[in-house]
Formats: sequence, structure tokens, C-alpha cells
Amino acid sequence: MGRNKKTILRWICGIVAALLVIFAAGAWIMFGTFITAANSIEKLEDGLYSMEYNGDYGFDDFLARGGAASDGEVADYLVSFLSRGFYKIESDVQTGEFGCSTVCTQDEHGTIFFGRNYDWEECQTMIVHTKPKDGYESVSTCCLDFLGFGEGYAPDGSMMDRMQTLAAIYVPLDGMNEKGLVVADLMAGDTEETHQRTDKPDLTTTTAIRLLLDRAADVDEAIALLEQYDMNSSVGSAHHLSLADASGKSVVVEYVDGEMLVAETKVVTNHYLSDCEKQGVGSEQSHLRFDTLSAYTGSADEMDVRDMLESVAQKNYPQTDSSYEKTMWSIVYCPLGRCADFYFAENYEHSYGLLLQEKGGFLKR
Repeated sequence: MGRNKKTILRWICGIVAALLVIFAAGAWIMFGTFITAANSIEKLEDGLYSMEYNGDYGFDDFLARGGAASDGEVADYLVSFLSRGFYKIESDVQTGEFGCSTVCTQDEHGTIFFGRNYDWEECQTMIVHTKPKDGYESVSTCCLDFLGFGEGYAPDGSMMDRMQTLAAIYVPLDGMNEKGLVVADLMAGDTEETHQRTDKPDLTTTTAIRLLLDRAADVDEAIALLEQYDMNSSVGSAHHLSLADASGKSVVVEYVDGEMLVAETKVVTNHYLSDCEKQGVGSEQSHLRFDTLSAYTGSADEMDVRDMLESVAQKNYPQTDSSYEKTMWSIVYCPLGRCADFYFAENYEHSYGLLLQEKGGFLKR
């Protein structure tokens, strides 16, 4: 009788172990990609992090559902996707007002460089490297403060914190993909929000950047893609997108009275550039930065572009307690080389090297 009890106990333990393995395997199938990405989050220095995501992050499904007409709708979708529908919370992905400058140049050999300053208050920043299941590999940057997770949140903290940080994929503010397309979001010259209302699917400013990085190989493809969606700007301000590619084509995409406008330009700051009634509307500092960058002539390599970005960094302009800004990051992209140099918090003596490559990935130095 004792031997039979031991045999039965072994069977029960075996069945329980098998069920645990099956459960674990099922859980890994559902959440393994998320867990791997969450565990890749690395602190590079105070306020700066990096993350790798290889696989499906739900963007095709997001578009198939009609996209989102607000940052709140984006957040709701992300919560559902990351929890596989098991969890619902009140979420708060949003953006705010910020400055910025971009410039597109080429060196004496014809190699294109695209420089970008992101001007805002002190914030936590994430460099995101993505290799989607169906889409182009890309590197992008995100202001983590826009994710709205509140006090106590740490991008590399608990597993819950890390899982929440995956939302950064949907909130890029600039980036470059493996085809050499570069995109950057900048404030335009006023607070006119864009809310196009047709029967097209919806995008917000940041999900539009994600769309272009994932699916557009050059500026022409990017413009054609944007025309297929209704744009909805993030809360409280007007935005315009600075686009460039490996051929050297460089444009700004703006929205005025619900109409999408495109203008060729090598420099973009924070005033309207399109041929419309708002042309030139924007701050005095925006015009100063634009004029400074436009004054550079001739060829310029990556170090020259770095110097250009430093010349229009916020440290060069008077600051007040009520309107304090800092150039939180500067990036010099090389679309042909699929690489970039990233400078954090106005430290132009140290860069992080970003490299997109078929079998490699994301290199930091």
C-alpha cells in the first residue's frame, strides 16, 4: 500500500510539473518577446537609457484597427497589447511643447548628413533599436517623460517598470531606418492642433514617425504614406516633420487648416516654412536658429554638423526660470552609412555610436 501511494504521488508530481512546463511555455509564447526586450533595457548614464526590440510590437494590428486619433487612444491600445488583453488601466501617454532644429548637409564626397537638436526641459531619454517582424530596422529616440508613468517609475527598475517602458516604441521623436530615411518631429509656429477628419485611418504625430521608420524607404515614399492617413497632432501645439534620405532630398511636412503641405528645405526650426498664410509664424529664437544654420555654406562632414548643432544649442540663448530649456540630445545621422552619433545633454565631447546593419544591430561606444 505504501509503494502504491508513492507511485501515485510521483504521477501527480509528474502531471503538475508537465502542466507547469506547458503553462510556462504558453506564457513565453505570449510574453517572451516583451520580456526579452524589457531585459535589454540598459542605463547608459544618468537620464539616458537604451533598449532593443526584435519582433512584433503590434503596429500592424494598431494600423489595422484604424490607428489612433489621440495620444490617449495610443496608450489604451498599448496597455491592451502589452497585457494581451488581460489588463486595463487608466493610461497617460502625452507630449508637450518643445523646440528643436534640424539641418541637412553633404560633405565634399557627396555623403549626406542630417543633424537634429531636441530642445526641452530636463528629461529621461531612451534610444530605441527596433527590428520589427515586417518592417525596416530602425533606431529612434524618445522622451520617457511623455509616457506619463509618474513618480517612482524607473525605466530599468522592476519588471513592471520595464514592461511599461516598451511603450517608447510608439512615441519616437526622431529616428532613422535601414534604408536611410530620417524623420524628426519639431514644434511648428503656433498652437493650432491638426485633426484631419476623413474616412482614412488615424495617426498621431509620434505614431506617424513610427509608420515612416517601419515602412518608408525614402522621402517620396514617406510623403505618399502620410497622404493615406488622417493626422492628429499631439496635445496643445502644431507640429511639423523634417524628412531626409540618403539621396539628399530634404523636406518639411506641415499641416495648415487641415491641409498637408510639403516644402523643400535644408533647415527646419520652429516656424512655418510652407508657402501659405502662416509662412514665417514662430518665435524670434526659432528664426535666429534658422538663420544661424542657413548661414553655413559649402561641404560639411559629421564633425562640422556636430559643431552646427552646438552653435544653436539652448546653452547659447538666454534662459529664465519660467522658460528654461536645454538641448537634451543632438544627433548626427548618416543615411548612407546607416549610422549616427548621439550626444546627450549638451555634452559634445562624448558620443554614442549607433549603427544599423543586417546581421549586427546597435553598437554603443
